Amino acid sequence: MTLPIPPRAARHPHTVTAPHGAQRQDPYYWLRDDERSSPDVLAYLHAENAYADAMLAASKPVQDALYSEIVARIQQDDASVPFRKRGYWYYARFETGKDYPIHARRQDAEGVDAASILHANAAGDFSGEQVLLDVNLLAAGKDYYSVGVYAVSRDNRMLAYADDGNGRRQYSIHFIDLATGQPLPDVIEGVAPDLVWADDNRTLFYIENDPDTLLTVRVKKHVLGSDASHDPIVYEEADDSFYIGIERTRDDRYILIGVSSTVSDELRYAPASDPQEFRILAPRRREVEYDADHYGGRWVIRTNAGGATNFKLVTASDDATTHWQDWVAHRDDVLIEGFELFDSFTAIAERSGGLERVCILKHDDSQAHVEANESAYSMGLDVNSEAASEWLRYSYTSLTTPLTTYAHNVRTGERQLLKRQPVPGGYDPAQYVTERLWATARDGTQIPVSIVYKTGFRKNGTAALLQYAYGSYGLSMDPGFSPTIVSLLDRGMAYAIAHVRGGQEMGRAWYEAGKLLHKQNTFTDFIDVTDFLVQQGYAASGRVAAHGGSAGGLLMGAIANMAPEKYRVILSQVPFVDVVTTMLDPSIPLTTNEYDEWGNPEDKPFYAYILAYSPYDNLHTQAYPAMFIGTGLWDSQVQYWEPAKYVARLRDVNTSSHPLVFRTNMEAGHGGKSGRFRRYREQAELYAFMLEQLGVGPAT
Repeated sequence: MTLPIPPRAARHPHTVTAPHGAQRQDPYYWLRDDERSSPDVLAYLHAENAYADAMLAASKPVQDALYSEIVARIQQDDASVPFRKRGYWYYARFETGKDYPIHARRQDAEGVDAASILHANAAGDFSGEQVLLDVNLLAAGKDYYSVGVYAVSRDNRMLAYADDGNGRRQYSIHFIDLATGQPLPDVIEGVAPDLVWADDNRTLFYIENDPDTLLTVRVKKHVLGSDASHDPIVYEEADDSFYIGIERTRDDRYILIGVSSTVSDELRYAPASDPQEFRILAPRRREVEYDADHYGGRWVIRTNAGGATNFKLVTASDDATTHWQDWVAHRDDVLIEGFELFDSFTAIAERSGGLERVCILKHDDSQAHVEANESAYSMGLDVNSEAASEWLRYSYTSLTTPLTTYAHNVRTGERQLLKRQPVPGGYDPAQYVTERLWATARDGTQIPVSIVYKTGFRKNGTAALLQYAYGSYGLSMDPGFSPTIVSLLDRGMAYAIAHVRGGQEMGRAWYEAGKLLHKQNTFTDFIDVTDFLVQQGYAASGRVAAHGGSAGGLLMGAIANMAPEKYRVILSQVPFVDVVTTMLDPSIPLTTNEYDEWGNPEDKPFYAYILAYSPYDNLHTQAYPAMFIGTGLWDSQVQYWEPAKYVARLRDVNTSSHPLVFRTNMEAGHGGKSGRFRRYREQAELYAFMLEQLGVGPAT
């Protein structure tokens, strides 16, 4: 069979100069097009897509089989667990064959609760339901569509929602009168998906984005019926290293404006009944982070102030917000990630030993923890809309246990199963095994690993393995159930998550050890986990696949340069691979916000360090593994030209005969295609490519 010839991008000399005078040659810089309209650029991307089509054509039967298997595990007429708020029960549900959710509510009444609504939805009984948004209707005829958020006014009559039509994450706000079901003429463009109503039910606070950098730059307020172009500015952030967010406090008394950088926070608050003047809760200070909520006549604040690396909880009265009193002390072995305030207790989201847990702190200062019965799992606070309740909702999942929502009675200890994610097609969790392992990194650090495989799996060094990681921004990749992974396990593979440094699985120090001038730890941890799993017999040395996306795509690019011989195939989605060029360009979204994550290459030490690992800059003549690289033309977080340039240079230097496939989604952004089924087509294509390279046969 004659293989298609891969497209080759033209080379043009271009010099990138740093402020301190350092220069680099970038022959593929021409692939950058901010408007995404260049005929030459689009022609090249289409040529790569055509090549991908040709290369992947033979795997179409496997793609179809994978897609059918995955979709068969999706409960098509599923619904979320309803929660009660201001006299209504809110939920989202799906209809069979449809891609998008229907957001709805039912009025509270005697005999109406979460269980009865779930039962009615499962039986197809929608009497008494009020549809707020049928996203299927809104998305009709669109290649991409997403509703980022919706908010109902305090009097339950007005709905505001923010939608995105191309994946660029530039949202538009629309309004619906829920009494009539009719849309209002008010439309606000170029915003973030963050909406808060004031108590007058006519004033909406929102965040405006910079049209070029897409940074959240100012908070505005809109009064229904007024001209949005004249909306007054409530707050404007001058420091472009900070993001903005808005919300209401637990007691609904205040509206909060929060600004956050990687290493600092600042909150402003104003009465929701008369939000004219926003006061600062505590002024920003570098290396001091905090978030806060208000309930029971006091502020409760989570902060790392005073050397509380893993955070502590403090309290402050309404009129003395700068006088913080310690409440829940800092611990070296417990990271406090969040909290929820109730009348009779406080629920604290913690992390210890690399695993999540929920602590219940009663007002008599007694404590209890919600128990888990697996060695590797994920647990967290769920929607708890009623502070007066003695029932705490939390979610639980693992690599074998589908997402489960429980309600725990803090007074009696009773636990109710509200819902477990249904998995049709005969899935039986008892047929699969999950473990928590510890791999020793080259510097002696113990790296936690979550792994899953099917019962009967033999650790004899012959199996294929897919290893995943992220490792940036302090984001922890906790083990959770995925209907897509089951198809790999049923084909005899093992799946592992490497909890590498740069995440926050082992506490704040774990994050600090994988950022800035310690970033190389993220890459070497991943490689060392691979070596460990091969040595322990979980995989054959020539049958390991690696997978990562976004900043995890940076990880994929780094290991491809550092240890290509250890991976048979690398799957890299929306990869951040041109680190130096991007971090030298403040006009690109996210750049200025991330100087404290990667370092500012305008400073020589950071320039040299980043240059030493930047995947694009370190491509060189050697044999690379088979690679599948994906991007979205409208990606606002990792611009499409980063992976496009990376692939172009990789085609120049790669000496192996392994396939290199580059897929650009021309109608989507960072998250891929919208809709719950279309994205599984993308996943099936990705996995079919991997299975072929690993020599994995059909499911048994």
